[in-house]
Amino acid sequence: MKIVLVGYMGSGKSVIGKMLAKNLGHEFIDLDDYIESREEMNIKDIFQLKGEVYFRKKEFGYLNEILESKSNLVLSTGGGTPCYGENMNAILETTPNVFYLNVSINGLIQRLLPEKEHRPLIANIPNGELPEFIGKHLFERSYFYSKAHHTIHCDKKSLDILVSDIEALLV
Repeated sequence: MKIVLVGYMGSGKSVIGKMLAKNLGHEFIDLDDYIESREEMNIKDIFQLKGEVYFRKKEFGYLNEILESKSNLVLSTGGGTPCYGENMNAILETTPNVFYLNVSINGLIQRLLPEKEHRPLIANIPNGELPEFIGKHLFERSYFYSKAHHTIHCDKKSLDILVSDIEALLV
């Protein structure tokens, strides 16, 4: 069984993915970590040194490599992964277990503010502008996120409840 989690940064894809994988006895892969390992470079440096086009090509290749070669897997994608090229179609064609972890703008801000300096996409955005920035991004990405088979509303729910919600919907 392959399970893929999509959603905006800070939505809990990695934390929930690890818990879900442990509960099911599946392997957990964070796509960004996988790319960093294979490229022997962190994502920020890949963007700076090789550019976004290079990164997106590699992301597509590694995504397909994982989807084709792994089974009994929980995969956490990068926040932008579903929004580029044929990534979301590749994901949807591989498994009926694609979950969008939906968190409100306010929920994302609460989660992201404490770790803002570690998130290159938002590190230099003034705190007061963060709601508008995140809202714009969510609007742009919602078309792709909403293609997931299931939407899990994450606000005000414990991690255990969220994992149970996903487990109850697995095919």
